Amino acid sequence: MLRVLAVDDEEPALGELLYLLRADPRVRTAEGAGDATAALRRIGRALETGPDGGDAIDVVFLDIHMPGLTGLDVARLLAGFARPPLVVFVTAHEGFALQAFDLKAVDYVLKPVRRERLAEAVRRVHDLVHTAAAPAPAVSAAAEQVPVELGGVTRFVSVDDIAYVEAHGDYARLHTDHGSHLVRIPLSTLEERWAARGFVRIHRSHLVALARIDELRLDGGATSVRVGDTDLAVSRRHARPLRDLLMRRAGG
Repeated sequence: MLRVLAVDDEEPALGELLYLLRADPRVRTAEGAGDATAALRRIGRALETGPDGGDAIDVVFLDIHMPGLTGLDVARLLAGFARPPLVVFVTAHEGFALQAFDLKAVDYVLKPVRRERLAEAVRRVHDLVHTAAAPAPAVSAAAEQVPVELGGVTRFVSVDDIAYVEAHGDYARLHTDHGSHLVRIPLSTLEERWAARGFVRIHRSHLVALARIDELRLDGGATSVRVGDTDLAVSRRHARPLRDLLMRRAGG
């Protein structure tokens, strides 16, 4: 069972998050901290005692916008330790998914927090913690799959096979190497759900698997990416963070 620390400077939001976490049967303990300083103090005790100590923490659920140090600042500090707790961001803002992915967050949950969405984040953490604790796992966990309807037949498309996603109102079109599939899921929902799987928002209409980007192009102030045989525009807002992230992945 998981030992959790939740961090949010807004008391009602923190109380609701703790209530939902404590109701999850996979959570052993859930503590709260009202700011980054208190969180780092608590995490420091956990790191001193080690993963098997009485003060250990498996995962930190972090708000992003807080007075003083932000949640992103806290995550960057944790990244410097050998065995830090896992991080899940919980935020009202969609625009930090790129930074969250770069910081190797397990998940990116948008406020207001839904019970089902939080349970999915807890499941991901639980699976990672137990996979790390297992003595030599033979195979990795199965890839997440998306059910799609084709002429009355339900097929299951692996998220790992999706190159990019295109917005269609309340629907999204999933593009794979073998075709495309329309699903009734908003692009914003997929952005939130798949941020930790390497999908990044490059435009209000497109979500792209970072590993599928073959080229980044700059032409007269316009930015685009090449994904297979397709060119996709990158909005001005996302251009610089995307370029920085691609350069870091390439070691440049």
